[in-house]
Amino acid sequence: MTYDPTGHLLLTPVDREAPARVQRLRRLGFGERPDAAFDDFARNLAEVTGSPYAMVNFIDERRQFFAGLHTPSGTRGESGPGRATGAAGVGRSMARDHGYCPHVVVRRKALVLEDVCDYPRFAGNPVVDEIGIRSYLGAPLIDRTGIALGTVCVVDTAPRPWGRAGLETIKSLAADLVEQIHRREDGGI
Repeated sequence: MTYDPTGHLLLTPVDREAPARVQRLRRLGFGERPDAAFDDFARNLAEVTGSPYAMVNFIDERRQFFAGLHTPSGTRGESGPGRATGAAGVGRSMARDHGYCPHVVVRRKALVLEDVCDYPRFAGNPVVDEIGIRSYLGAPLIDRTGIALGTVCVVDTAPRPWGRAGLETIKSLAADLVEQIHRREDGGI
């Protein structure tokens, strides 16, 4: 794990699987450009959960890339390399030390944060001040090779009572997307 100069705030977990993930993502052709099917998946994810923001996120050693993105205006963000700088300007990529998806990938478990400010470990994350994120719900995309490719997640600028139903929904949708990825890899989509 890495820490800030004060020695207290957890920033981002050490990700020993990143090199294997990057190789796998390259073989699949993911993580470098937006994907219309993933954008559609993110839109559906937002609708199902009632969330303003939804993402299909692939993570490498340095950044996160939202191959699927839904924002409140229904736009899918810009495809440029800039990171998110405001709620209205969420882009396709973000530094690896921003947000909660890197934690989900390393933990290999879903994460529910109904109010990120209730968790000192997560409340200091840059997305709280820079974008105004207050709640998060995400699950890992673990493929047939056992590699966590990234996440599906939803976020909101207000606290949300996701509860067990939210957790089960995000896990189920992550499993559905992994199956779609496998079908695509096998030439079925």
